[in-house]
Amino acid sequence: MLKSKWFKTVGTLALAGVLAASVAVGSVSAGLAKGSKFLGNIIAGQVPNNFSPYWNQVTPENSTKWGAVEGTRNVMNWGQADMAYNYAKNNKMPFKFHTLVWGSQAPNWINGLSATDQRNEVLQWIKAAGQRYSQSEFVDVVNEPLHAKPAFRNAIGGDGQTGWDWVIWSFEQARQAFPNSKLLINEYGIIGDPAKADQYIQIINLLKARGLVDGIGIQAHHFNMDNVSVNTMNTVLNKLQATGLPVYVSELDMTGDDNTQLQRYQQKFPVLWKHPAVKGVTLWGYNENQTWVSGSHLVRSNGTERPAMQWLKSYMANNP
Repeated sequence: MLKSKWFKTVGTLALAGVLAASVAVGSVSAGLAKGSKFLGNIIAGQVPNNFSPYWNQVTPENSTKWGAVEGTRNVMNWGQADMAYNYAKNNKMPFKFHTLVWGSQAPNWINGLSATDQRNEVLQWIKAAGQRYSQSEFVDVVNEPLHAKPAFRNAIGGDGQTGWDWVIWSFEQARQAFPNSKLLINEYGIIGDPAKADQYIQIINLLKARGLVDGIGIQAHHFNMDNVSVNTMNTVLNKLQATGLPVYVSELDMTGDDNTQLQRYQQKFPVLWKHPAVKGVTLWGYNENQTWVSGSHLVRSNGTERPAMQWLKSYMANNP
């Protein structure tokens, strides 16, 4: 049994009386999406004042990553995470906790610990997140297992008999910590690579066989989306659909000048939105100078909309 640990908490307390995780997306009045699928976006250091006219689902950009919360051991900074969570709950928007176990943006101090201490710290982190954000509709349990394996993975099962025991362990702990949430796995490089999708599905099937995973996250960043063909997208989506699990596009962005970006959205967004396996799409930023890559924004700094956003508004109005 783990010894209990006291945390010094920095930031505001989560609001009480939050909505249950079973809130139907269709009941959300904000945003462009009016049907059963959500169209969401990220919240970073503050809530953009133009968020609710466009979006009806919230993912924190960085504030629920372990390194952001516990950069100093035993000192938990929940301030920005609380802000995003409370905004989602107060506005009846589904919230996704992103992410529990990831090889990037973990606290540096974890690397100097013994394997036993590493395991205990990961478990305490998962439990703390589950206690604070118990009504998260979604949780990215493991992020990028194919591309960013955590340095501490041997402490939580390593490859083991399945080749992915550390992933299975992470989902087992998350199932206990977040009993009201849908547990997701998340990965990039999938939408444009059917062979990589097959590798991803191998992990997914291990989790599915144990009843541990509720949905599949696929990042759809510009480095895949800008040049992927529609045929490849459909091939990958059909492969994922065959698992029987819902698919969530988790980190969408496309770049280019106004005309190029518009054409890319016109050609490729409908492939994602209309596919029956896809139950929600989350973009990764939209305001100019507030996106992680240049040219991916949809709203200019003066508040005017780029052509891709103008088209997206019209498309969503006609495709609820």
